[in-house]
Amino acid sequence: MLVYLDNAATTPINKEVLEVMKMVLEEEFGNPSSTHSHGRKARTLIEEARKKVASILNCSPGEIFFTSGGTEADNMAIRKSIDDFGIKHIISSPIEHHAVLHTAEELEKLGKIEFHKVNLLEDGHIDINHLESLLEQNSPALVSLMHANNEIGNILDIDRVGELCKQYNALFHSDTVQTMGHVLLDLSKTHVDFLACAAHKFNGPKGVGFIYINSKNKLHPFISGGAQERNMRGGTENTSGIVGLAKALEISIDNFEKDSAHMQGLKTYMIEQLRANIPGVLFNGDAEGKSLFTVLNVNFPPTPIAEMILFKLDIEGISASGGSACSSGSNIGSHVLTALKVSPDRPSVRFSFGKHNTKEEIDYVIVKLKEMFKLN
Repeated sequence: MLVYLDNAATTPINKEVLEVMKMVLEEEFGNPSSTHSHGRKARTLIEEARKKVASILNCSPGEIFFTSGGTEADNMAIRKSIDDFGIKHIISSPIEHHAVLHTAEELEKLGKIEFHKVNLLEDGHIDINHLESLLEQNSPALVSLMHANNEIGNILDIDRVGELCKQYNALFHSDTVQTMGHVLLDLSKTHVDFLACAAHKFNGPKGVGFIYINSKNKLHPFISGGAQERNMRGGTENTSGIVGLAKALEISIDNFEKDSAHMQGLKTYMIEQLRANIPGVLFNGDAEGKSLFTVLNVNFPPTPIAEMILFKLDIEGISASGGSACSSGSNIGSHVLTALKVSPDRPSVRFSFGKHNTKEEIDYVIVKLKEMFKLN
């Protein structure tokens, strides 16, 4: 049996998405910047995709710019904010994606900004009071906090953080790579300046994403070149990828209630089965609280096979991700689990769910885990 439980890393592409992309690749291959009929048809497809994304997020099509993915979008928001708005302080958290953390660390080393990390509560959520304190003391600031953590699934109160940033005149960037297509967002009501998205997290293609830039913020291009994306991103557009992104997002939102209930059911069921079958099992983050239904980070009891769990799962046809906390400076483990002070003696595995997963697959994983821990 093959079981794929690493959907937070990437998701399988929808067949409908693949079909529409294939059509574009075969039939609408023109360069969108060309003025002849082939080029105009490709341009029309891109603008239709832009309108579709904007409609789903309840924002203006002029606020959506297509990119190569979430990492580029994160870098664009952070680096261009520093350049174009004179930002001197970045406020983030120790558990952000490296696209944010490494960018902020590099900018601090270059002497361009001061980098401040907001404290975490025991369950991995940010300390809102400390965030407000940092905003009071550091201006002008950019706050960069992800909507849902990719390792533990904790969901940020994006509306509350947005209001705080508005109150203190700070820019607010959120990496929504894990939540786009899985959480309903209304950008007419949520105060945010920049959002980052990657299509392959919601059953779309890899290598394409977008950045939302609130219309009140005027940035210069991050990638210079031609006049593509309304002079905001040089380079010939990935027409098939952009069309695929919009189609995948549309499918995700159309099936939101059914798919989210299904994945939440799988997560709840796996928590119950793990507790019933693996004595001493724990869960990292706020697994049963404000947490994304796609992610479950399991903290297993100490075991001699700690270093082998992922390998053994893989041998049994089970794909998942892992990462223990760093036990020393030379041990490159999970920066998220280290920040949460998870014991390095307890191995952790991230299981992440997709709409195609089943309870039968969860049962199979539980059986194999019991065998590994010699609990049969």
